[in-house]
Amino acid sequence: MSIIKNIKARQILDSRGNPTIEVDMRLDCGADGRGIVPSGASTGALEALELRDGDDSIYLGKSVINAVNNINNEIAPKIIDTESFTQASLDNLLIDLDGTDNKKRLGANAILGTSLAFSHAKAKSSGKSLYDTYNLDNNLSLPVPMMNIINGGAHANNSLDFQEFMILPIGFDSFNESLRAGVEIFHSLKAKLNKHSLATAVGDEGGFAPNIKSNSEALEIILDAISQAGYKSGSEVWLGLDVASSEFYKQGKYNLSDGSSYTNIEFCRYLEELSSNYPIISIEDGMSEDDWEGWSLLTKALTHKLQLVGDDVFVTNPDIFKKGINEKIANAILIKFNQIGSITETLDTISMAKANNYNYIISHRSGETEDVTIADLAVGTASGQIKTGSLSRSDRTAKYNQLLRIEEEIGASYFNKDNVFGRWLK
Repeated sequence: MSIIKNIKARQILDSRGNPTIEVDMRLDCGADGRGIVPSGASTGALEALELRDGDDSIYLGKSVINAVNNINNEIAPKIIDTESFTQASLDNLLIDLDGTDNKKRLGANAILGTSLAFSHAKAKSSGKSLYDTYNLDNNLSLPVPMMNIINGGAHANNSLDFQEFMILPIGFDSFNESLRAGVEIFHSLKAKLNKHSLATAVGDEGGFAPNIKSNSEALEIILDAISQAGYKSGSEVWLGLDVASSEFYKQGKYNLSDGSSYTNIEFCRYLEELSSNYPIISIEDGMSEDDWEGWSLLTKALTHKLQLVGDDVFVTNPDIFKKGINEKIANAILIKFNQIGSITETLDTISMAKANNYNYIISHRSGETEDVTIADLAVGTASGQIKTGSLSRSDRTAKYNQLLRIEEEIGASYFNKDNVFGRWLK
């Protein structure tokens, strides 16, 4: 239990140059903490509300001064010198104070910034590493990085429909070795793109955004890069997709930029074909958040073969996730704490995933910062997987660097990739 002595919120900038919230907090013991709130580009319709001011004359409508003022003027008097808090009691007070289903009054960004700052301060006050404070069942794990090395969809200005083409360096004995493989493949890919006069500028998440015309072409280029870097696809390095299909699901059809249009049955077959032709081990948002029938088809078709991740369809929300579990939708959930808006609710969703044998992946957003909380969250909750972008941009590499520090503290043996992917690698 800790008494909060001071809290101060301010507006700063995220990795896309958009305003976001930073919160500093001090406890009665003198420990302080800082939390910075990320922001998404491809957002699920049911996410908790990120409160922005909407004045087009200031930061193009994206300023967050109202949310900052909500912390400094409304939240602060309710939590400073009032009572001793745990993480759960603080978060529950903030949720009750907001009083809405999606945190639209105070803003999910205001609530999460406060929750994050307390999380960091509480860890310091206890003398523990941050990841240890998230370790609720005496289990730590270093995650396999899911590296978004080619960007498409909402993350890039090119003709690729799928949002992320990822590599997963699974077949290694440490996070360090896994990261090294990813870095070398990334540079191999850059050289290959240069050779073919394709753009090597990077998108929001640090991956390349070349003007590639088809999903298959992107996958072929990545396989070549893996080979050129001296690694073996399908035994050391696997592929992953974030289809982000809600972005091109219109009027009950999946409409791709090449003019093709698919029913959910047809699109399911298309994804099945891709997974048969390439060493794909993870597909995220293969069906739209509005197409639960399609999700059911996809899950029945591929759950035995690979990881099927729900992001937009679940939005880290325990109530929605419970419906997905009951209807046997997907076999994994993406965890983004700004989708739900507090650390406690995030941990509750993770606990639900564990209890129902769903994989859970700790994830960044396209608008990131220097905050590295998700690295500690991945280790402390033993997620076994992390999405934090490609191998460029310091907002992405900061998380990888934090994982290197943690591996140095706890040891490479905590890189337990078999616990996560073993069912599909047999």
